[in-house]
Amino acid sequence: MDLGIEGNTALVTGSSSGLGYASAKALAEEGADVVINGRDTKKLEKAVKELRKTASGKVIGISADLSKEEDIVHLVDGTIEEFGTIDHLVTCVGGPPSKKFTATEEEEWYGAFDTLLMSVVRLVQETQRYLKEGEGTIVNITSISVKESIDDLVLSNSVRMGVIGLMKTLSRELAPEIRVNAVLPGYTETERVEELIDQSIERGDISDYREGLNGLSENIPLQRVGQPEELGDVVAFLCSERSSYMTGAALPVDGGWSRSNL
Repeated sequence: MDLGIEGNTALVTGSSSGLGYASAKALAEEGADVVINGRDTKKLEKAVKELRKTASGKVIGISADLSKEEDIVHLVDGTIEEFGTIDHLVTCVGGPPSKKFTATEEEEWYGAFDTLLMSVVRLVQETQRYLKEGEGTIVNITSISVKESIDDLVLSNSVRMGVIGLMKTLSRELAPEIRVNAVLPGYTETERVEELIDQSIERGDISDYREGLNGLSENIPLQRVGQPEELGDVVAFLCSERSSYMTGAALPVDGGWSRSNL
């Protein structure tokens, strides 16, 4: 299926690995010019090289810390300098630490707020004028935890809800020029899930990685965790003209894990 995004420009944040990387890969393979982002310069350079192997469009990397306003300005300015416009904004940031409420310090709350929510606010502020002139889509990668809370992820459960509230508001305020949607990934085999499993091993909850992966799959109707490219394909679809009548939607990509009716 031709998604009709060849020649478009996409800025994908938090994309040197994981779900952001998978989203950038799907967009680049469809012919979009893609800017990827991360804080680790060496990791970012490696990701650019890998993406270029299968990309039909151009791929560049710009290092930026999404918790810093000046870095976001630098990221957007660099994208405009290279490509002249931005048609698609895909926001993705790494998840906060796995913790219980009683073990979470106040500064960690503020850190999660800056990283998870304010990064999206600032990115939209900086890109909306370009998005209005182009194809105009925003896709926020959040978490299935906005529908059903997950044990020991109090920061993600709480703060990511703000991103969904922002998404719904923007889908009305920025219409009809810009469509705004979100994807809610469930358990997907990324570095983040590997980190959560490792933390469970350290706590003595499980004995090894395979046990952790099997444990995550137990309550998933499709009987497995997802793969990053499965999420990336959904993101590319939401950026494309094939989803032209979709805005304000929050799509679970979780193998059926969530039991919520809405």
